[in-house]
Amino acid sequence: MMAMAIIMGTTTTIITTTMLADAAFHRLLAWTSPSYPVGSFTYSHGLETAVEDGRVRTAAHVAAYVEAVLARGGGCVDAVLFVHAYRAASDAAAFDDIAELASAFRGSSETALESRQQGGSFLSVTRKAWPHADLDAFAARWGDRPMAHAAVMALACAAHAIPLEPALHAWLHATAANLVSAGVRLVPLGQTDGQLALAALSHAIPPIAAKALVTSLDDLGTAAPELELASLAHETLYTRLFRS
Repeated sequence: MMAMAIIMGTTTTIITTTMLADAAFHRLLAWTSPSYPVGSFTYSHGLETAVEDGRVRTAAHVAAYVEAVLARGGGCVDAVLFVHAYRAASDAAAFDDIAELASAFRGSSETALESRQQGGSFLSVTRKAWPHADLDAFAARWGDRPMAHAAVMALACAAHAIPLEPALHAWLHATAANLVSAGVRLVPLGQTDGQLALAALSHAIPPIAAKALVTSLDDLGTAAPELELASLAHETLYTRLFRS
């Protein structure tokens, strides 16, 4: 009887742990899905300019542009800020400092709009669909100030006990997928070409994530001036499909 009780207890523990892991995994899939209503489909992060001026014409070009965003541009900055925001999530003052830096760390008004609009939308939707006291507390003390998407999602992941590394990988993958989707529509490309570009980018994401996990805020920065210039030029394009 005692042996059976131990086995049953062990079994119960394993099942409970698996269910919690599955719940966290489900949240992560939902929050990084293209269907999550944060407006990600309306932004190209300057890619529209590069297509317009002829620099991006193929799936390989799209993959190279997106990799530059992730490895040396705004995506890299977001990844590092995501890590620091996640680790500071239990300390309101420290987290708010990271959130403020994340909101300000943008090279153009359009990429600032991109991050802040998605951050506000993410917080609003997630508080309703996946409520948590930490999200409510942040919303109460932050008020109407602009908030960066990376910081808000990092807070949600920490609050809902989603481990940092898979959360970071999912964030980077979602960023890549959204920009590849923009490239498919802009060039235009076939859906298979888009998946080939995304597959190529999947090899770049692990080292980018690994670097973000050990990068200090003092070392935070970008090294992709052409991306910033593309974003700045997008503000004055005569016709535009995207908001950035």
